[in-house]
Amino acid sequence: MPRTNPSSATASPAVSSFPEPTAPGGLCAIHQPNLLPRLTTLAKLFAADYWIVLDDVQFARRDYQHRARIAALDDVDRYRWLTVPTHLPHGRRTLIRDALIADRAASRRRTSSILRQDYGASTHWPTLDRALLPVWEAFSTGRTAAVAAASTRALLDTLGWRGQILASSALTARRGRSERLADLAAATGAHGYLCGTGGMTYLDHAPFADQGVAVFPFLPPASGIWASGRRISALWAIATRGPDAVAARLRTLALAHGALRSAAWSAGAQGSGTEQARGE
Repeated sequence: MPRTNPSSATASPAVSSFPEPTAPGGLCAIHQPNLLPRLTTLAKLFAADYWIVLDDVQFARRDYQHRARIAALDDVDRYRWLTVPTHLPHGRRTLIRDALIADRAASRRRTSSILRQDYGASTHWPTLDRALLPVWEAFSTGRTAAVAAASTRALLDTLGWRGQILASSALTARRGRSERLADLAAATGAHGYLCGTGGMTYLDHAPFADQGVAVFPFLPPASGIWASGRRISALWAIATRGPDAVAARLRTLALAHGALRSAAWSAGAQGSGTEQARGE
């Protein structure tokens, strides 16, 4: 399926644009907006044709929706937390899309300052610096989700991803956990759903089968740059290896899902997929 850049049609503060799917088929990933996401999260989205930003579930302070581990340029095992201070107007019931940045100007200054301090010495910093401009603009919305989603989109764009982004809050779905995910995936026209290892432990495949959407586990490698991929922001890999090198690795992993995409592109997948895709 040819991938296209998202068109402009604002529908939620979490993402700046939500295109209408132009053709059925392909793979879908559903994930909450993460601030400067980890490499494994970025790789799953990169392998998909659609990313649905799950912005209408409860905000979790201990998750990655407003914070990221930023590793030192010269030592991947030395890191600090980068956090966007967030106010929850409805307490624990606050949805991700409704979470507010506590101090926009100060948070923007601190975030940009930390990234420049930690990665400014990288030969790839000028590219990253330009790529992050939409993130600084997103602070003006006052919404934590907008900043997090913009940071993910900025990294995906830097790596050459050409998929489409939608928001769960703009789509209709049932309330059950698996039913909801199945409905969201089906709404894109995708015939395959990429599911992380955590989701595979609870996911009910039946609602997906009813929608003609196959479930495929997404299993990134565990060695090389992937060894720290579940712990720290993908910024470290891009700053140390460069966008082209990281994109090449993500393409390799995405190609490992090529057979899944081909199956999902066919007349519709029947039942649940069990094939596991692995990369190098």
